[in-house]
Amino acid sequence: MELPGALPLGELAAAFATLPVFPLFDLAYYIVSVLYLKYEPGAVEMSRRSPFASWLCAMLHCFGSYILADLLLGESPLYYFSNHSNVVLATAVWYLIFFCPMNLFYKCVSFLPIKLVFVAMKEVVRVRKIAAGVHHGHHHGWFVMMATGWVKGSGVALMSNFEQLLRGVWRPESNEILHMSFPTKASLYGTLLFTLQQTHWLPISEANLIFFFTMFMIVCKVFMTATHSHASPFAPVEDFICPVFFGSVTSGHASHHHDHHGASHDVSHPPPPPAKSKEELNEGTRKRKAKKAE
Repeated sequence: MELPGALPLGELAAAFATLPVFPLFDLAYYIVSVLYLKYEPGAVEMSRRSPFASWLCAMLHCFGSYILADLLLGESPLYYFSNHSNVVLATAVWYLIFFCPMNLFYKCVSFLPIKLVFVAMKEVVRVRKIAAGVHHGHHHGWFVMMATGWVKGSGVALMSNFEQLLRGVWRPESNEILHMSFPTKASLYGTLLFTLQQTHWLPISEANLIFFFTMFMIVCKVFMTATHSHASPFAPVEDFICPVFFGSVTSGHASHHHDHHGASHDVSHPPPPPAKSKEELNEGTRKRKAKKAE
């Protein structure tokens, strides 16, 4: 007897893949997204000073991936806002987290055991968005499939600099492309897997891939949130593979480090100015005497 017949794994994966995400999973996604917004420095003060700007930032945290994907596909960035139920639900979450009396709602949803449940539910939505993005770009080639799936999974992080501008902050050094967080990297790798599956290079059904990748994302994100860790589980593999294919940055970094300190040394200790000639000294003395006479 084959394994899929002995274990109901295939049926479980198929049922999981068809599980509706609205409203419960979307609600968890909005709660975690707006929580991360409230953690940002100055976000609470901004909500009192400019509630509309705070609401716009919350909508970017909730729907930024859809907005960026629509822009890439040449559609209106406001298209997703036609889903009135989702916008109203996200707005209600934003209002309760920022303006609920005595911060009761915020205290409840940020309580770690409850928050971990919401984090796990958010990853369910993330993987569905990646799969939907890849499927959406299926007829446009590999690059479009991967680009759409990636921004669907991590569009909020990719738009972080624009969201910072709405909050009056500009930190270009925090560019997500230069310093990818775990969700951004995981979305990129997941997009590659779903692209290979859609093009029949990966011999696995879409339902099984959704199930297994969702379980992986849930385990990683729940563990990282519970332990307050920012270490990427991909780091050991990347540290082994990247030097082989892309070279090591140690020597270049050391050379740059040396040049940088050399430049700093030059700036700190500039060469002494050339000695003035006797004629220049006499001319300076003459001018000072003339100034005193005046």
